[in-house]
Amino acid sequence: MTIVDFPYLGISRDEFILKALNWANEHSHFAYFNNNQVNYPHEGFHHVLAIGAHSKLASTEGSIFNDLRTFLEGITTSDTSNDWLVGYLGYDLKNEIEKLTSTNVDRLGFPQTQFFNPTHLLHFRGNHLEIESKQEGILETILDIQVTLIESELTEPKPSVSKDQYLSNVDRLRQHIEEGDCYEVNYCQEFHGDVHRLNPIGLYHSLNAISPNPFSCLQKFGEHYIISASPERFMKKEGQTIISQPIKGTRPRSNNSNEDIRLKTDLRNDPKEQAENMMIVDLVRNDLARTAKTGSVKVEEIFGIYSFPQVHQMISTITSEIRDDIDAVEVIEKAFPMGSMTGAPKVKVMELIEKYENTKRGPFSGAAGYFDGSESFDFNVLIRSLFINQETGKYAFQVGGAITYDSIPEKEYEECLVKAKAIFALIEKQRVPSSPVGV
Repeated sequence: MTIVDFPYLGISRDEFILKALNWANEHSHFAYFNNNQVNYPHEGFHHVLAIGAHSKLASTEGSIFNDLRTFLEGITTSDTSNDWLVGYLGYDLKNEIEKLTSTNVDRLGFPQTQFFNPTHLLHFRGNHLEIESKQEGILETILDIQVTLIESELTEPKPSVSKDQYLSNVDRLRQHIEEGDCYEVNYCQEFHGDVHRLNPIGLYHSLNAISPNPFSCLQKFGEHYIISASPERFMKKEGQTIISQPIKGTRPRSNNSNEDIRLKTDLRNDPKEQAENMMIVDLVRNDLARTAKTGSVKVEEIFGIYSFPQVHQMISTITSEIRDDIDAVEVIEKAFPMGSMTGAPKVKVMELIEKYENTKRGPFSGAAGYFDGSESFDFNVLIRSLFINQETGKYAFQVGGAITYDSIPEKEYEECLVKAKAIFALIEKQRVPSSPVGV
C-alpha cells in the first residue's frame, strides 16, 4: 500500500481527484464514492475510487443473489490486492425475489446488476491518499494525466407521461388505497433525452457542485454510466450491525432564512409526512426482522429532519443485529427493494407500480455501493441520479413520491419537480436543441 500526503504531491486533493477520475475513465469499469463531508448519522460513503475490473460478476437472470454470494466469497478468499466488490443492484431484481414481471419500456438497457472487484483502490482520508494496487507507478501515471475539459451536450428532457396522465394516475392510486389494496405506493415518472457529446466526469462534478450529498457516486460499466447525488442510505453493515435510513417527507429549500426555517418546521410537524414516514419505518422494521436476532430491531431516530442544498428531508434510522446464520447478501436480499421506493404492502404495490408506471425503473430505485470484504457493506438508494447509455446516446432519470389517500395530485407533481431540480439544472447547463423526429 502506498500512502502519501497531498501537500507532498504539489497539487490539491481536488485537482488530484479530477486527474484520477479522468484516468479511471480510460478503463472499462470504475466507481467513485463521495460523502462530501456531510454530517450524517452513521456517516456517509467512504471516500474511495475503485478503478479497473480485476474480475467481474458473471450472472444469469434468476440466480443473481446466489451468484453475488459466490462471487463475494471467492474474492474474500483469493489473493487479489483487495477484497472489495463495487456495483449496483437494479430495481427489477424484485422479479427474482417475488413472482413478479416487468414488461414496460426500457430506454437504456442496463443489466439488472453489475459488480466488479477493482484492480486499484484509492482511499481519500482527509489530506492522506492510500493506494491499494499490485501495479507500480500509479501515482506518477495519475499526476501525468491531462484533464479533459470538453462540455457534455444533452437535449432537453422529455417526460414519459403527461402531467394530466400523472395526475390521473395519482387519483387512481388513491382509489386503490381507499379500496384497501394498499396503504402507500411510491409512484414515479421518467424524463429522458439524447446525449450528443459526453464528459461524464464533468457532469458528475457539476451535479455534485449543485447537490453535494452523503451517498454521491459516479460509476462506469462499459457504455453505462450512473451519476448520482443520492441523499438516502438503503442499508449499511458494520460487523453484525445493520443500519437502514429511509427517507419519506420533503420540502424545498428557500434562499430566505426565515422562510427556510418555516419550511423545515412545517415538514417536521406535518401529520401526512409523519404518517408516510411511519409506514415505511414499520416496513423496514419487518424487513430487518427477517434476518435479525430476536428483539434487536430498534428505531434509533424517528422523523429526523436533515437539510440538503435543494431540499429538507425527513429521515428515520432503524438498526438491527443480524443472526449468526445469515450472510451479508441474504440481509440485502430479504429487504430488497427498499420500502421507501415501493410502499406497503410491498408485493401488491410493486404490482401497481408496474401497472401505472410506463417505463422500467432499471437501476433507478435500486442500490449502488460496495462490499468491503464480507463483514461490511454500504449501499445508497439510487435516486436523484442520471443514467446514461453512451453506446445508444440516450439518458434518463426518474423521480417520484409516496402516494397516500391524503395525497393531493397537483402537490405530488410539484414535489417531483422539486426533487429533480438539481438534475434539471445540470441538463440546462449542457442543453442543446432536441433532434428532429426521425433523426
